[in-house]
Amino acid sequence: MKCLIVQPVHADGIVLLREAGIEPVFCSSADMATVARMIPGCEAVITRDAGLSAAAINAADALRVVVVHGAGHDAVDKEAASERGVLVCNTPGANARSVSELALGLALAVARRIPAADRSERAGMRGFREMETFTELSGKTTLIVGWGATGAGLGHMLRAAFDARVLVYSPRTADVGGFERVEKLEDGLAQADLVSLHTPLRPETRGLIDARALSHIKPGAILVNTARAGLVDETALAEAIASRRVAGAGLDVYSHEATSGLLGQSNRVIFTPHLGGATLEALRRVAIGSARNVLMALSGERPATALNDPVRTDA
Repeated sequence: MKCLIVQPVHADGIVLLREAGIEPVFCSSADMATVARMIPGCEAVITRDAGLSAAAINAADALRVVVVHGAGHDAVDKEAASERGVLVCNTPGANARSVSELALGLALAVARRIPAADRSERAGMRGFREMETFTELSGKTTLIVGWGATGAGLGHMLRAAFDARVLVYSPRTADVGGFERVEKLEDGLAQADLVSLHTPLRPETRGLIDARALSHIKPGAILVNTARAGLVDETALAEAIASRRVAGAGLDVYSHEATSGLLGQSNRVIFTPHLGGATLEALRRVAIGSARNVLMALSGERPATALNDPVRTDA
């Protein structure tokens, strides 16, 4: 049996596949034309943010399972997979600690203007410290939007390290572990010095942080997004930062145009290239989890993280 590896994964995941007698097939490129050309003969696929298109799925002749390396599965055409009898699953939680840590790092970097200060020093400029204002996180209020593994991880970090008051807005979560829940997003935004997004992108969360939401945000708040770009109306955010209603933003996810647009023109916005789960520790955990899902699915079992209900039409 063969498993197509669309994008590089940690070597320990590859070792696990080989030890089980599965041959990894490495894509020369993650574009879907290349994937479609290489997928015939493969029973499994492991893909990262490149996903898997309907065209690639339809080019397969032996495919049984697609495993997403990580939590985000928007880029996999699950409808096409289901129609072809292909199971799709992901590996949520394995990189949660790393994403939580990056969210905290971005919050600190925005609060203390670290990248801008670094650029100022390298340029030989003086007076940055006197011209700018900086804030602490200690004792402040944070609103965490989405109480999954990453949101909860950040909440525990902030409470333990900064004695922060942590508010949670997560309508689908029954238990927020003793933290303070807010029933309305606007109520949390009005109180929070830091807003950190950790919710999946769904129809009801697309554009969640728009002009209306930002009109409720506490003046001078910091926004961090390590979840999905579509959660934020970037034009509205740029306007809120320009007016100083929002002090700054740390974005690990954003549209392709963001860095060259209004947000990119602001020195109060920090961009990172989707680094949330890119630590060595997280990459190893996710690769092993992905390989285990492949092995489970090919053995006829249904992984707990299955995302669809495929129907075989060739039975």
